[in-house]
Amino acid sequence: MKILMVSMSSIHFFRWTNQLKDAGHEVYWFDINDGNRKVEAISWVNQIVGWKRKWDFPGRFFIKKRYPKLYQKIQRFNDRKTAIVFEILIKEIEPDVVQSFVMYMSCVPILSVMQKYANVKWIYSAWGNDLFYYQNEKNYLIGIQKTLPHIEYLFTDCERDYHLAKKRGFKGEFLGAYPGGGGYTISKYESFNMPFQNRKIILIKGYQHKFGRCNIVLDAILSLKNDLTDFDIVVFSENDLVREHIEAKGFNSWRNFRSTGSLPHVELLKLMGQAYIYIGNSISDGMPNTLLEAIVMGAYPIQSNPGNATAEIVDDGQNGTLINNSEDVNEIENKIKLVIHNKKLVEKAFSINRKLRDKLEYETIKSSVLGKYTELKKDTIKTQ
Repeated sequence: MKILMVSMSSIHFFRWTNQLKDAGHEVYWFDINDGNRKVEAISWVNQIVGWKRKWDFPGRFFIKKRYPKLYQKIQRFNDRKTAIVFEILIKEIEPDVVQSFVMYMSCVPILSVMQKYANVKWIYSAWGNDLFYYQNEKNYLIGIQKTLPHIEYLFTDCERDYHLAKKRGFKGEFLGAYPGGGGYTISKYESFNMPFQNRKIILIKGYQHKFGRCNIVLDAILSLKNDLTDFDIVVFSENDLVREHIEAKGFNSWRNFRSTGSLPHVELLKLMGQAYIYIGNSISDGMPNTLLEAIVMGAYPIQSNPGNATAEIVDDGQNGTLINNSEDVNEIENKIKLVIHNKKLVEKAFSINRKLRDKLEYETIKSSVLGKYTELKKDTIKTQ
C-alpha cells in the first residue's frame, strides 16, 4: 500500500512512522512546513522536502531576522502554494492512502485537493490540543467542521477526541486511540528505572505558554518549601517565562532546586526513572506523552485532566492524582502535599503502573497499529 504522510517535522511523527518500517508499505512524507532537509530518523521514508521556496535568495536570513514584515511580503510571492504542490504529488505518487497529522496543520490546507481525489482514502491523526482546544475558536471550528466529513479514518491519542470528532462531523471509521508516538521499548530503558525506595526527585514539566501552566505548579511548590527538604526539585524543558518566574520567586537560592533546559529524549527518561513524583499541568491537552513516560518509568503522576483525557489512564488516587483546575494553586499545593506525605499511596501506584506499562510496550502498540493498516489495505483493494 502506498501511504503519503502529511505532517510537520516532529519526534512523535517520526516515532509513529517508524512503526511502519519493513511492514511492506511504500511510505512517503510531505513535510507540510518544509524544514528543507531530510530527516535521518526516518531515512527509509521517501521524503518530500525543499518544495516551498521558489528562490533561496542571498541575504534571506538577514532580512528574516532584521525586517520580518518585509520578509513576509517577499515570501507571499516566493512561497509555493501548499495545495498546488500537494496535488502534483498526488498525481505523481498515486497513493492509496493519505494520512494527515494535526487538523489545521495538515488537513485543512489540503482539503480542496482531497475533495478532487475522493478515490484516495484519507486518515486523520488527532494529537494533543488539535480538536479539544481549537473547537472553541470560531475560525478554527469552521475549518474543522468543513474537513471532518471528508475523512474516512481516524486515529486519536485519547478516546475523548473520537467523540469530539463525531460531534464535529466525522462519520468514518475510528481506528483507535494510541500514544501519538507509538509505544515504548521498556527493556531498553529498564536500567534507568530506580527502585521505588531510592527515588527523591519531584520532576516538573517546564511549559508555560498558551496551554502549559508550569508557573502555577511552581507557586504551589513555593508554599511547600519546608515539606520538600528531603526532595530534589527538578524542572525540565523550561522556557523563558518559567526561567523568569524561577528567578523572581527565588528558587535559584534553594539548595534542592535545579532546572535542566531542553533535554534529549533519553535523558528525560533517565530523569523519569529517578523521579518519585512527576507533575504536568496544562489547560488543554490530549493524552500527554510525558504522562505515559512517567507511568512507564515508575514516577507517580500528578497530572491535569482537561476534558477527562488523562482520566482514561489515571484512576485518581489509585495510580496517580488528577488536577481538576490547572489554574488553582491551592488545589495543586494540597495534592502535592497529600502525595509526599502518603508513601503507601505512591508505593501502591508504583505497583499498579508496573503492570499498566505492559500495555504501552512498543511491540504491543506496533502490532495493533499495523493491524489497522492491514485492514486499510484490504479496504483500498475492495474499492479499486
